[in-house]
Amino acid sequence: MSATGPAVLARLTVVEARLSWRDPAAVFFGLVFPGLLLVVLGLAMPWADEPFDAGDPDLAQVTAITAYTPIVLALAIATVAFSTFPAVLAGYREKGVLRRLSTTPLPPSRVLVAQLLVSGGTLVAASVLAVVLAVVLLDISLPRSPVLVVASFLLGAASALAVGCLIAARAGTAGAATGVGMLAFFTSLFFAGVWMPLPLMPPVIQTISAYTPVGAASGALAAGWYGTGVPALELTVMAVWTAVCVPLAARLFRWT
Repeated sequence: MSATGPAVLARLTVVEARLSWRDPAAVFFGLVFPGLLLVVLGLAMPWADEPFDAGDPDLAQVTAITAYTPIVLALAIATVAFSTFPAVLAGYREKGVLRRLSTTPLPPSRVLVAQLLVSGGTLVAASVLAVVLAVVLLDISLPRSPVLVVASFLLGAASALAVGCLIAARAGTAGAATGVGMLAFFTSLFFAGVWMPLPLMPPVIQTISAYTPVGAASGALAAGWYGTGVPALELTVMAVWTAVCVPLAARLFRWT
């Protein structure tokens, strides 16, 4: 059986998935937290059912909790890509797992891809769960351009995970990966509009946000949700981040 064949990749992905489910913290923050946050905000905050007024007539037609849904999906992307994914792979390096794998014919790209598949699957499940809970419990409005929302989500996840790959490829320990990842995480939350919705931010912040992976994802998801047009800049930015960071991470990857 070839070490670069699909069967080996599938087996490695299954093993990584089983290991990830043994970590309660990763399961909670990666899978449960986005939906829980959205539901708590929707049920506890008095502004949740009020129209979202940001000086834009398109946004004024949706409730505040509906407007916050794309932001929570962007938060889910950042949580998996920067908080959990890099630390797992760096932990393998710290514990010598990667050093032992380096003695096999398995190329580093397969390790990265297997981790990406597991993290991507967790992210999709978390986001679907969050949206279903929000529709059932909070009666949020469904996206006006669902195809654009799905495309923006997948491209946003790919671009953020690509940056996570770059962190994981070089971090020597799980602590180092967590430190760098959390810096990227909290910076991304700001540019994604978690602390303050992007339409309310100064124009210069909105411009910078559009050039960050998670900020671009948040903007593109919002555009698809509100039906305000195709966000060409944000989609292009996410595609460029993905195209640059994935091969760079594979090239810079180190076993020890």
